[in-house]
Amino acid sequence: MKRILIAEDEAAIREFEAINLKRAGYTVVEAGSGEEALDIYDTDVLGFDIALLDISMPGMDGFTLCKELRKRSETLGVIMLTARTQEMDKISGLMMGADDYITKPFSPTELLARVDSLYRRVEMHSAKKINISSDEITLGEFTLNIRRRTLTKSGKNIELTQVEFQMVDYFFNNPDTVLSRNDILTRVWGANYFAEEKIVDVNIRRLRMKIEDDPSEPKHLLTVWGLGYKWVK
Repeated sequence: MKRILIAEDEAAIREFEAINLKRAGYTVVEAGSGEEALDIYDTDVLGFDIALLDISMPGMDGFTLCKELRKRSETLGVIMLTARTQEMDKISGLMMGADDYITKPFSPTELLARVDSLYRRVEMHSAKKINISSDEITLGEFTLNIRRRTLTKSGKNIELTQVEFQMVDYFFNNPDTVLSRNDILTRVWGANYFAEEKIVDVNIRRLRMKIEDDPSEPKHLLTVWGLGYKWVK
């Protein structure tokens, strides 16, 4: 069952989202505020695959809600919905743990494309539909366990979101290899994903905060100026 939690204070927009998602085969649970959405998430026994969070809600806004949901689950797919066009709002949402963002107004086609793309990633990992020759890949002090979907550094677990896990998986399967932003975008978000390559940069920053001793002076996830990024031991 494909279950989505919508947190949107404007009833007309929430209804628009719910109708189109239901038509596409999703089970939708609606919340009119961040507080209500968090309460639903905490008490729902079936669980959710994806959460659509409006940023500009009164009371608990989308940023705070995203942060709270990430405390509860690193595997939940999170998409931020915003009417704002400022770059900082997009970056802030991604840094809080969101997997993607959509700027209002948006069409049903864009909404479903983004949701379907994220759902496929969530489903792939929850069902463990990853076929590789070994369950683990070790690079220096890091070990990536594909089956368990875990990354450890010197034996200490590092919590990863869906996007972060796929990025690390891609880097670990291509160590010491420069991967362009477009390569990463296509591999992680899909060939038909339409968005700015900057979403890759923001997720790289977020990932560095988790894996590097000093994110401002990375030693493992390096920038190759003009080309992209690479992972080194």
